[in-house]
Amino acid sequence: MECFYIDESGYTGFDLLNPEQRFQGAAAVAISDDEAAQLIREYFPKLQAAELKYRALARRPGYRQPLIDLQRAVLSQHKCVTYVCDKRFLLLLMFLDYAVEPFYYELGQDFYKDGQNYALASLLYTVGPTLLGKSAFNDLLAAFQRAMKEKTPQALEALVKAARKLNWSEIPEALGPLAFRAPVCLSAIATPGVSTDAAMVVLQSLITRMEVMASGPYLVMHDQSKNLLRYHELLQRYIGHQDEVEFRQTQIASIRFPLKLSSVTQVDSKTSPAVQIADVMIGAAIEAANGLTGLRPPLLNPQAVLSLYADEQFIHLVPSINFDEQKQFREGAQAAEMIDYFAKHFGTKPT
Repeated sequence: MECFYIDESGYTGFDLLNPEQRFQGAAAVAISDDEAAQLIREYFPKLQAAELKYRALARRPGYRQPLIDLQRAVLSQHKCVTYVCDKRFLLLLMFLDYAVEPFYYELGQDFYKDGQNYALASLLYTVGPTLLGKSAFNDLLAAFQRAMKEKTPQALEALVKAARKLNWSEIPEALGPLAFRAPVCLSAIATPGVSTDAAMVVLQSLITRMEVMASGPYLVMHDQSKNLLRYHELLQRYIGHQDEVEFRQTQIASIRFPLKLSSVTQVDSKTSPAVQIADVMIGAAIEAANGLTGLRPPLLNPQAVLSLYADEQFIHLVPSINFDEQKQFREGAQAAEMIDYFAKHFGTKPT
């Protein structure tokens, strides 16, 4: 049976504002351990380390071209997908999901129609710090993720106060519900089990693409991590869900149940060359994102890394103020229906 090996990078739990880890992502590669070991021997014949790790290799100038060549070989010879998201943008999407959308839902309005939530999140991301004040805007986001984590009356009250301190009337569509203490929004934030942890969002994005790439039932092997343990039960519920249903997400993405995915298992990366290949893929992609945004000097040329990918091999969740293009991309998406379905059957919201 076909098997995808997955590794991730940039995970910071519920804290999506960590300044040292702006991006989070994961890579999935359909490659066997034997094939991966052969590639590692081919491109790193003198490697003495027990485990292939992107960051350690990229620090050595002599290994940088082999890292590029290895990625080129993987992308040209194997099914693979890499996902990278801007965690601050994802936090804004979550803010709109819980602190804004319930208000519009009560009014009978489809807040998600044609990707309106993505457009508003992009607007907030781009002009929010300038229009509302960088420090106050950051305080609002910090208060939101703290309220999502703690769910106490004190944390919810601090969130409302943070919204009221802003010049919220500049963007009332996004900030008005909290400024007026909309009960339905506060209730949504206080819902047990929901959080700003992005691990499930990353995995769902990879699953959507793996479902397209897989020719039939397939397995997933994932590096050992606490966050996958946390979501293991939910992933098993996804796998076991037998209702026949399909949702259109964008022009190029949809998700259909029952999934082709048959099982998810954790493995020790030290004993899995295939997981080590996935580590290289996501490590290079995250570093490219950091380099392109000027967060830190990259060890590999970002353009050289990203140019290796075909369009269908790379997924990114970043803000865009090309609103017409975004509307066209998400026109006709069944976001509201999909969210209602996931909430009913899995107790979570897809992003």
